Amino acid sequence: MKQWYVKELSNLTKISVQTLHHYDRIGLLKPSVRLDNNYRLYSEKDLLKLQQIIALKFFGFELAQIKKLLEGNVNMIDHFTVQTTFLKEKADAYITAHQTLQTIVSDCRNKKSLSWESIIKTIEAYRMTQELEKTWAAKVFTPDELKQWAAFQRELETRSSERDAFQNKWHALVTKINANLKTDPSSDIAISLAKQCMDMVNSLYGDKYKSIQHAVWEKGFKGGHAGAEHGLSDEAVAWLDKAVESYHSNRIGNILMQVGKQSDDVVLKQWEALLNEMCGKNPALRAKFVHNVINHPHCTQEMKEWLRKIHN
Repeated sequence: MKQWYVKELSNLTKISVQTLHHYDRIGLLKPSVRLDNNYRLYSEKDLLKLQQIIALKFFGFELAQIKKLLEGNVNMIDHFTVQTTFLKEKADAYITAHQTLQTIVSDCRNKKSLSWESIIKTIEAYRMTQELEKTWAAKVFTPDELKQWAAFQRELETRSSERDAFQNKWHALVTKINANLKTDPSSDIAISLAKQCMDMVNSLYGDKYKSIQHAVWEKGFKGGHAGAEHGLSDEAVAWLDKAVESYHSNRIGNILMQVGKQSDDVVLKQWEALLNEMCGKNPALRAKFVHNVINHPHCTQEMKEWLRKIHN
């Protein structure tokens, strides 16, 4: 059986003597062969263990983790699975940091100066995105949506009075919604509450963040991730969703019922106002909305033709 002194093992494995001594001190890898003169040697078994340590370090495990993995009766595959997730998150963070730095360099080159204010804002945006990755938003949003959500949250920091006023109104609205869950969501009171909700939300998000507004509702609230955080149970979210659908259906119907009875200019002005409120300038949202209206069973042939004409 082959044996090595510490320096010989260092030469063989390219691991420094200092590192091997450190592994010995912390009990991670102790030489298992002791000679009569008290000199200690590393055995082939020790070499195999060192190779395992090297491999685990390569995969990002810390020394304390490695010691537990090699000492205990653990399921290594489970630990590897967890580590793959950790490394993926770390890699994503480095990629984002790299992209952030590239943005800073490009901006500085274009302006031919180093703007620390711009750099700090960019870093703040990066940090906020990282913080949001720990919330429900990271579970449901695409990377692009998460960036939009982070941008919206940063902007709200500069609109603190408006944000606080919204939160106060929202709490009052939630109280009314929860008190009316047994009410028909197509009733007048439900439609009134839905209108209040949409007026508040549309004002907060504006045209700029219309896409993320839709994503928050569809993926956050209706997906069961954001409702409780905002005072709404799954039952309340489902009720509000039906109430908002009734509110929008009434508005759409009231506008399209004027087709052929009012001038196209009058109807088109109302229709555009509704489209802007619901979809902003997002072409994908607009196209989906118009498609759904045209295919609605209550949409008459005359209404369909008018819609196709103005959207061709």
